[in-house]
Amino acid sequence: MSEILKKAEAANSFEIETIPVGPLGLVPLKGMRELTEKIDSYLVDWRAKRESEHKESILFAGYQKDSFIIEADCPRFGSGESKGIIKSSVRGDDLYFIVDVTNYSILYTVGGVQNHYSPDDHFQDLKRIIAAAGGRAKRMTVIMPFLYEGRRDSRSERESLDCAQMLRELTDMGVTNIITFDAHDPRVQNAIPLFGFETVSPTYQYIKALLNNVPDLDIDSEHMMIISPDENGMPRAIYFANVLGLDMGMFYQRKDYSRVINGKNPVVAHEFLGASVEGKDVVIVDDMISSGETMVSVARELKRMKAKRVFGCASFGLFTGGVKIFDKAYESGIIDKVFTTNLTYQIPELFEKEWYVSVDMAKYIALLVDHLNHDYSISNLLNPTDRINKRVSEYKRKREEEMKREA
Repeated sequence: MSEILKKAEAANSFEIETIPVGPLGLVPLKGMRELTEKIDSYLVDWRAKRESEHKESILFAGYQKDSFIIEADCPRFGSGESKGIIKSSVRGDDLYFIVDVTNYSILYTVGGVQNHYSPDDHFQDLKRIIAAAGGRAKRMTVIMPFLYEGRRDSRSERESLDCAQMLRELTDMGVTNIITFDAHDPRVQNAIPLFGFETVSPTYQYIKALLNNVPDLDIDSEHMMIISPDENGMPRAIYFANVLGLDMGMFYQRKDYSRVINGKNPVVAHEFLGASVEGKDVVIVDDMISSGETMVSVARELKRMKAKRVFGCASFGLFTGGVKIFDKAYESGIIDKVFTTNLTYQIPELFEKEWYVSVDMAKYIALLVDHLNHDYSISNLLNPTDRINKRVSEYKRKREEEMKREA
């Protein structure tokens, strides 16, 4: 592990070796206020504690503040049209626009009728706020955890390539870096080869949450296994399994391509490829939970194959069909816990469920922003293998000590 990362973990900071790109500014769009405030609190605390002989230098002007949040808004007219407003000067700032395109809890009124924000509305608001900056910022970065139209990344017939078009629009407006999480297909970055594009995996945060909430895991290939629910998630599951030293299995989804239901081809059956899961704890790793049908179907099949416990991990818990499907699965003993991040909107009732665990990503994003504002490399933050190994070793040691005491 690098010295920078050791210091970051020891003091939630790092030694200053470069000047900031510019005064830091966090610009939350509608629906991202809560997460941005958490990110802001980390940054304010770290920079207040950070010691440097350069604090009084003009190059570090505005380095320590009570808040780095820059207020912005997109008020709407009665016709439904809107405009972007930034409520303070951003000239020369290093701006980070934070947007959740899946947050449908935001409402607006057109002709007396209330409408929910769609991903299109959020993206338009993002462009409005970027336009309001008027090209006066020193640098602009977009943090978009759920990549807008990320599933529209390839063409199989006469259809639009919305994700690539979105990336081109943002870079044409002056955005130089785009940070997303678990992109459906990272190759979409080929649309903007001369600009920064990072797709981040929250594997370390998953594992930390799993270890904190399940005290009796035996992390070895005889007692535990990682599962990919489909072939597209194989790279994610392979990394998860490798860092834990576990075996992995995969389900092949057999689909009926002659029909389309709710915008997708229905799954006829899940065919399992892998070793026996009998008596093992299994972790299903996926990028998102949409309706939840895939994860519950896979969990049901794993229990039929005599798996001991089933845990689900997904970066984005959209729960577009509500949570009843998971309530029934939990009550039936099909699934034990579900872990999703706070990178996207979480429906309030989730926090009342025994089976649900929210994985907080605020500290990690704050570290990314702090490094980028100093033009530090983020390679060590993107590759958490050392941190995972350390955390798992501590868990195993405590588990062994508990088992000795019980014996």
